[in-house]
Amino acid sequence: MVRLSPLAASIAALCLGASFQVLAAEDAPQATGQKKIEVITTIGTRVSGRMATESPAPVDIIGEEQLAQSGATELGRALQIAAPSFNFSSTTVSDGSDIIRPATLRGLGPDQVLVLVNGKRRHQQALVNTQETVGKGSAGYDINAIPLSAVKRVEVLRDGAAAQYGSDAIAGVINIVLKDSSEAGSLRVEAGQTYEGDGENLVLAANKGFALGDAGFINLSLEYRDRGETNRAGPATLELTGGNLIGKWWDENDQSVVRLHIGDAESKNLYAWVNGGYDLSDTTELYFFGGYSSRDGESAGFFRGPGSDRTIPELYPEGFLPQLSTNVDDTSAAAGLRGDLNEDWKWDVGAVWGRSEFSFNSNNSANVSWYYEPKPDNSGIYGETPTSAHDGTLIFEQTTVNADINGSVDWGANLEPLYLAFGLELRQDAYQIVAGDPWSYSYGRNNGTTPILHSDTGTPVMAGIQGFPGFGPKQAVDQDRSSYALYADAETNLTDELLVGAAVRYEHYQMAGDNVSGKLSSRYEFNDSFSIRGTVSSGFRAPGVQQINYSQVLTNLVNGELVETGTVANSSPVAAEFGIENLDVETSLSYSIGMVAEPIDDLKLSLDIFQIDIDDRIVISDPLTADIGPEVAAALAANRLGAAQFFTNSVDTRTRGLDLVATYDISLDHGADLKLAAALSLVDNEVKAIHSKSSIIPAETLFGDVQKLRLEEGQPGEKLNLSVIYQLSDWEVALNNTYYGEVSGQAFGSKKTWSGKWLTDLSVSYQATDELRLTIGGTNIFDVYPDKWGEEGDVYSQAGFTYGWETLPFGINGGAYYAKAVYSF
Repeated sequence: MVRLSPLAASIAALCLGASFQVLAAEDAPQATGQKKIEVITTIGTRVSGRMATESPAPVDIIGEEQLAQSGATELGRALQIAAPSFNFSSTTVSDGSDIIRPATLRGLGPDQVLVLVNGKRRHQQALVNTQETVGKGSAGYDINAIPLSAVKRVEVLRDGAAAQYGSDAIAGVINIVLKDSSEAGSLRVEAGQTYEGDGENLVLAANKGFALGDAGFINLSLEYRDRGETNRAGPATLELTGGNLIGKWWDENDQSVVRLHIGDAESKNLYAWVNGGYDLSDTTELYFFGGYSSRDGESAGFFRGPGSDRTIPELYPEGFLPQLSTNVDDTSAAAGLRGDLNEDWKWDVGAVWGRSEFSFNSNNSANVSWYYEPKPDNSGIYGETPTSAHDGTLIFEQTTVNADINGSVDWGANLEPLYLAFGLELRQDAYQIVAGDPWSYSYGRNNGTTPILHSDTGTPVMAGIQGFPGFGPKQAVDQDRSSYALYADAETNLTDELLVGAAVRYEHYQMAGDNVSGKLSSRYEFNDSFSIRGTVSSGFRAPGVQQINYSQVLTNLVNGELVETGTVANSSPVAAEFGIENLDVETSLSYSIGMVAEPIDDLKLSLDIFQIDIDDRIVISDPLTADIGPEVAAALAANRLGAAQFFTNSVDTRTRGLDLVATYDISLDHGADLKLAAALSLVDNEVKAIHSKSSIIPAETLFGDVQKLRLEEGQPGEKLNLSVIYQLSDWEVALNNTYYGEVSGQAFGSKKTWSGKWLTDLSVSYQATDELRLTIGGTNIFDVYPDKWGEEGDVYSQAGFTYGWETLPFGINGGAYYAKAVYSF
């Protein structure tokens, strides 16, 4: 059962007097003097011009102004504030997840929501989340690869839509609509920092539209964002270990000092995006859009102190903090033709290509085995090692070709038209792991099997560069997969009050087989002020090529023998030896029922209750070791493995929830306007069953309590946003209050529950001239932090982890302030 906390319950009633802006779905841009050519696909329905409030499923449309009022400088954070059930967890000391944060909808996984741009499928990220974070084992969508300066609005369909849009749309669909002005332009300068004086943030952005003669337009966006690092680590007291954790962490006077870097990674971001269209005739339009983003991040690992066999006194006499440099290059391009067959039917044929490339690089580090490896002539050790390395690159590419047609037919003299849509989709997914420098992964120069001893400690040393050991030739992969889909969609009004719809989709995936999904939807309008709506749908998600082919293996010494441990590719023969089956599709069954009401003028309410059952959910297993049983021990020994983990379809889950959104716009005296807004989301996740796909691995060993806890309680079960916007003449005051419910985690220690918190954002804007708008504001103005670790953190709290890192929804930076100037022309 979904329940509100006492705090959330006490303010839920305020939702009845607040609002959430819902706009009409808009037509495509048209060139001056030309016939309007409507967009075939509108999110949630393929009926052109359908209002969002008329949809049988909940659709939120978040405009450019609302995104700006959030005070966020990145799209993911802005959506977290504006969209009811969107979550954007903050992570730290989590390798690549520090720069690409997991984006989720309705409490599900990052890869269980589909992202579109201008109604077309967007490619996923190359990064697989393998650290102890929300979305572990998934490869979702890189929301922040799209800059705010390019976004006109965001449409969020909070309903299962796999039958309409295909794989991934179990939780819903996010459609990012790009700016399409052919004349207007803007320049934006923004700067700010945290109350602590770090996290300096600089944004320079430009957007400009141009007419292409009398028949088209092109809209260009450029943005640069420089975000400084933050650090909220505490001193390493380490009472339990006498100052030692991976070597000595106390200083030379045996005093506690800060040894870790825990907070936002430093990030430099550059974006270039384009959106355009050109009317080839009165009935045919060429459209194109795409963009490029490049982001460089700098984060840190654990400190290696003096006396540890992971450090080299000759290079780092005081120890060292390994640095991880990441580079994310994201590129996409789309083009197509659309037009009118006649007055009733429209067509659209287009192709989208996308590429995500994630590169890992280590700095301020060392390969200890490389340094202490004995020379072949027994004249001593080599005594040298690179202190930086390229650790490898992950690459995901996707090409999608769509052909769609939709229109209406008269099917009875006394009946409304029957709206129909049909389509074909062809897709090619490709995944690569490119090996890093030899010293990033190897055990000595020859990657041998003889233990290499540390000259000072006399103990065997580890392979690979410290911090993030690289990908080796055994992990290198270059695989692709093809799929195709056919769909049909129908919608009509059986009476003036009753709307019904149905959709069916067949998909075939190489390596994952066939799937058929369907959806039924309905909306009944009692009067102009009240209607009810509901859907039932089956859905699916095909395993990503990332999950099928990803592997990362480390070399460690176990009982005097060098063995490999880590993630083994699901498609490998080694996985088959453990009885791990090839990945199959996840399947889902979703139900929702809701209502839309306008009890008085300008007060709009919507309430939706949903349930999502997912079977055979793909997860990454816990590490499997020899103590599980003799058959597992034999398989590990045969492959010289100390431990192994795999991707597998092993969990069934049930998600129940409620979304309540509302708006109330009030005109005050003296020309002032007051807009009240609220969005409440309640989500409850339950792991119904864990089942092993292997005859030699018990289910309870495959997916343990720590991972189960993360699925069930790792994301807020309650989220409430209350906002007030006051406008008078040239002034605007925007106030956002967001409540994030409690979350829990257990990675590397005892279970810890972080209590729910309110965060308050405030901004004041002044329209200085017709062109210039000035804003000053603050985010988290009351400087709210998550609960501290306390005793539950044990040695991690004493190491300097003042706050958690795996499941926190709003991060650990505290308050920040900023100033912004926007010049429109």
